[in-house]
Amino acid sequence: MKKITFSADEHLIRQAKLVACTQGKSLNTAFREWLTEFTGLSGSAKKAERLMRRLGLSKQVAVSPATK
Repeated sequence: MKKITFSADEHLIRQAKLVACTQGKSLNTAFREWLTEFTGLSGSAKKAERLMRRLGLSKQVAVSPATK
């Protein structure tokens, strides 16, 4: 897993940590979950991507951000 650094308002970071804590997770875990959802790589999208790779079609299909 690659480590990255983001900048954000201190108040937002405190609030995000509190929200994550109420959900029983760390801010890092919450962010990874959000990133998975944001990129569309969860659930059926992930299954479809794996199928496309198995079929050798993954490079032929491009998803435009405007279609999401």
